[in-house]
Amino acid sequence: MDTARVTTSEQPTLHLLCGKIASGKSTLSATLGSSPGTVIVREDLWLAALFAEEMHSISDYVQYSSRLRSAMKPHLVSLLKAGLSVVLDFPANTQTNREWMMSIIKESGASNKLHYLNVSDDVCKSRLRVRNAEGGHEFSATDQQFEIITRYFSEPMADEGFDIVEYS
Repeated sequence: MDTARVTTSEQPTLHLLCGKIASGKSTLSATLGSSPGTVIVREDLWLAALFAEEMHSISDYVQYSSRLRSAMKPHLVSLLKAGLSVVLDFPANTQTNREWMMSIIKESGASNKLHYLNVSDDVCKSRLRVRNAEGGHEFSATDQQFEIITRYFSEPMADEGFDIVEYS
């Protein structure tokens, strides 16, 4: 079956989000996703729907996130090749994750924007506590989990090949 291309005057863009927990990635993804011809693909939504009962630790998250990325890559490439822009609400927080994202860009021929939310740990923790109390997010994290996960965070570098847009 042939996929019909969406007619737009611009090349499809893969929007990527880099920032610590509760830095505002999902809020920004909703804003970016409101553009015509753009879809949002949210890791947390998919992980919660598929693996919520099995995810009890950070190592569980790493395992299931890796499985999800493997399953999603062909779909993401297809969406971009069909002419849709994609807001990939998966954390572009490590070089390994960003390499996977770059492979999607290369395979699809899409342009990219890596949205880097450069927000302090104190602000993120404050937002995280509010988010946890409100209960509206698929997952909650403690301050200790924030600290553990943040150890793996690596700031995006210009030589990685992304079009970086920084927010502070």
